[in-house]
Amino acid sequence: MLVNEGIRAREVRLIGANGDQIGVKSKFEALEMAQSVNLDLVCVAPTAKPPVCRIMDYGKYRYEQQKKDKEARKNQKIINTKEVRLSPTIEDHDFNTKLRNARKFLEKGDKVKAAIRFRGRAITHSQIGRVVLERLAKECEDIATIEARPKMEGRSMFLVLAPNAEK
Repeated sequence: MLVNEGIRAREVRLIGANGDQIGVKSKFEALEMAQSVNLDLVCVAPTAKPPVCRIMDYGKYRYEQQKKDKEARKNQKIINTKEVRLSPTIEDHDFNTKLRNARKFLEKGDKVKAAIRFRGRAITHSQIGRVVLERLAKECEDIATIEARPKMEGRSMFLVLAPNAEK
């Protein structure tokens, strides 16, 4: 932000310390008015014609902005993507173990990327892999929504599940 002598415009539209419009003044008049009340002249809209400047305590303004930014960062939720690898010929017990892991990740709030890697000639029967992925999605439908349908990418097939939003 442009402050005090950093402002390059000759004329500025001035806003007082309490928010009232003072009008268009020269930069030097605005600086004198700000210094007379021991505050700073801060350019809040530099692209306007003429630029809009405000008389305020710049240190206090920056401190409050930093507090707001810190609070916003604290409230944001970081979503991780966890991967569960399956095979097209997976047995029930192994499937249930992978399903349990996927549900645990979803309940924690992470996205789950279920991947099936086709080896050798198994790629000719990609519909078997699609059935396994759709079965996983069906088992998790009470706590998750399908974000990306099963799709082939090279020798792998992927499905992305996202946790349901909390009510």
